[in-house]
Amino acid sequence: MSDVNSELKQLLKDIREKTGAEVRLAPEGGEETPFLLNDGGREIPAWIAGTGAAAEREARLVNYLLSDAEGKRPARGRRGELKNILLGEGGDWNAFRFLTKHNCADGVCFSLEVVPDRRMSEAAQHIERCLDGRDMSVVMDDMRIAVVRFSEEGQSAYEFGQFLSQSLYEETGIRASVGIGCEVKSFSEIALSYNQAAAAVRMSGIFHASGEVHSYREYLLVRLLEDVPRAKLAEYMEQFRIEGAAEILEDEDMAATAEEFLESSLNISETSRNLYMHRNTLMYRLDKIERLTGLNIRKFSDAVTFRVITILYKLSQS
Repeated sequence: MSDVNSELKQLLKDIREKTGAEVRLAPEGGEETPFLLNDGGREIPAWIAGTGAAAEREARLVNYLLSDAEGKRPARGRRGELKNILLGEGGDWNAFRFLTKHNCADGVCFSLEVVPDRRMSEAAQHIERCLDGRDMSVVMDDMRIAVVRFSEEGQSAYEFGQFLSQSLYEETGIRASVGIGCEVKSFSEIALSYNQAAAAVRMSGIFHASGEVHSYREYLLVRLLEDVPRAKLAEYMEQFRIEGAAEILEDEDMAATAEEFLESSLNISETSRNLYMHRNTLMYRLDKIERLTGLNIRKFSDAVTFRVITILYKLSQS
């Protein structure tokens, strides 16, 4: 019971700092109003500073904050609570209460989604061993593991994602797709970052992206076009001569060549080297793309247009 009271006192302290409502668990005399504090179904005698209608409103606010958070937090335990927060349940208040209850410091952070190709339990245990300090992980379902990483100097989000992927494979032989969400200023916004991380994994599958680590930032254009109504997508596809591009995009070798060329910053030598392809063969394929689509993807502007066409085509097929 003392631990519960200690948690409640800390919550009331934080509520006072955020709202100005000063609640006491014992009377101190002077101008104060008694009321019953509802903490997880228990009614606890409490006193709030002040009298009259204003004090009564503050008492109702305190009870609302406590009961609302409790009602939106069906899962118990640290991991269950973290999972609910990542799924966006309970909003800012649920995240705030989590930090308070588990004595966690707030700060800039981001989320990752890890999708192992096998042996989920072993993968989850290894990821947990890779974390330290404030970082957290939780198994979301039988396919996905979520990680919350508090940013630190000297290592970018992408570098940390690469570290997790490489460590998982080298130590356990498990390969995994890793999605990385954008950094957020506070843990209260972590659900947004996790949603982005999950989207990065999903879109990497749709676009058959190379590599195992994918940042949400890579797919910003995809997300913008994904929100366009289907009818409008069809209109864009017609305008961009998608029929000619379809022959390229449905040919695995041609599509892989175009993708590698774009990923290699339109550098012919680097693309040839990465694909183990003769330079003349590469030039032939680039000429074929230009013949069928009217786009010379050696030029930056045409390369951007081709990227948009690729996205429109993939979205229409998904």
